Amino acid sequence: MMRILLFLATNVAIMIAVTIIFNVLGLQGTLDAQGVNLNLQSLLIMSAVIGMSGSFISLLMSKWSAKHAMGVHVIEQPQNQTEQWLVGVVARLSKQAGIGMPEVGVFDVPEPNAFATGASRNSSLVAVSTGLLHSMSADEVEAVIGHEISHVANGDMVTMSLMQGVVNTFVYFFASIIGYVVDRMVFKTERGYGPAYYVTQIVAQIALSILASMLVMWFSRHREFRADAGGAQLAGRQKMISALQALQRSQEPVQLPGELAAFGINGGGSGIRQLFMSHPSLEERIEALKNSR
Repeated sequence: MMRILLFLATNVAIMIAVTIIFNVLGLQGTLDAQGVNLNLQSLLIMSAVIGMSGSFISLLMSKWSAKHAMGVHVIEQPQNQTEQWLVGVVARLSKQAGIGMPEVGVFDVPEPNAFATGASRNSSLVAVSTGLLHSMSADEVEAVIGHEISHVANGDMVTMSLMQGVVNTFVYFFASIIGYVVDRMVFKTERGYGPAYYVTQIVAQIALSILASMLVMWFSRHREFRADAGGAQLAGRQKMISALQALQRSQEPVQLPGELAAFGINGGGSGIRQLFMSHPSLEERIEALKNSR
């Protein structure tokens, strides 16, 4: 709850700062002089409502969405030794991390992967693939679970959702300004919104969203290193390194849908492609753990 309040306060502070900057620069007066009758304060508030509401709804529905998207079987009563062991490991590591016991699930794909999701530290889901259980040793699976529990303990699901909400707010805000300016100053629309506004706003949203996604993915890669360090602390550094090395030896990882991709254990890319990836390369992650103290 404190994390949500902090980010809401940050969002409000950014909105106030942007309003002050626009007033100091005289942007409102410039737009008015050019016939662009646009209330920046009202637009900023509307943008925040649009940008943040989608992220909050996505966060609140994250567990339900993940279960249905991946066909997760939630272990309510362990039916065999593997399920009993899995629930036991999650319970032990969750207690070490100081979070509430997550729901534990398995999704049936042959590739090794896992993810964590949920609206809070004490209401989360940790799920692993059947491929992970079949291809890794018990120590390596334990490290992967530690990585996912670290995501929960660090509040990464909430942080990523709120960051995306802030980004969405300003993408919509600036795209709308661009649409207004082009519609009124280039196409000389005098009343209401002309076709140029809608076309320009959509194009601007796409372009700005691409740029903004680079910032979100940079943060996602940063918190992957933190989750690796957390997994190493919970399960042991060598176990975490071995788990990442096992992922290196595996085939192409399963592609998790939507926002779940940012909370899987596997991923990464190279070159310019890495700017849009939620995970650093496995080589970078292994090297970071080897160099950690």
